[in-house]
Amino acid sequence: MSELATVGIDLAKSVFQIHGVDENGRVLVRRQLRRSQLLAFFDKRPRCLIGMEACAGSHDWGRRLQEMGHDVRLMPPSYVKPYVKRGKTDAADAAAICEAVTRPSMRFVAIKSEACSSVLVLHRTR
Repeated sequence: MSELATVGIDLAKSVFQIHGVDENGRVLVRRQLRRSQLLAFFDKRPRCLIGMEACAGSHDWGRRLQEMGHDVRLMPPSYVKPYVKRGKTDAADAAAICEAVTRPSMRFVAIKSEACSSVLVLHRTR
């Protein structure tokens, strides 16, 4: 059986959409996970490339997944939008993220450390 090589995650408030493919681009995983299930899902998997749209919560999830040994990359949402093939659904967004993260010309956002995030929170409250 093939292993996941690339995974796209569409983050939401309580339910995340997962789209995973193997090294040949064949879809292996297309499912929803609750917030509490996400880390357990990736804890069982071997190292893979994970893509997410950059948002406030994605930096925290990115740090947690990197601690498990995964290669996590964040992308600006405007750069992912051209890869959406059909209507605006969470599943279509996850598939677009999965495709966009493998593009050689894609630009990525650095994952912020906890210290950097806390300083930004202080600046916003002032």
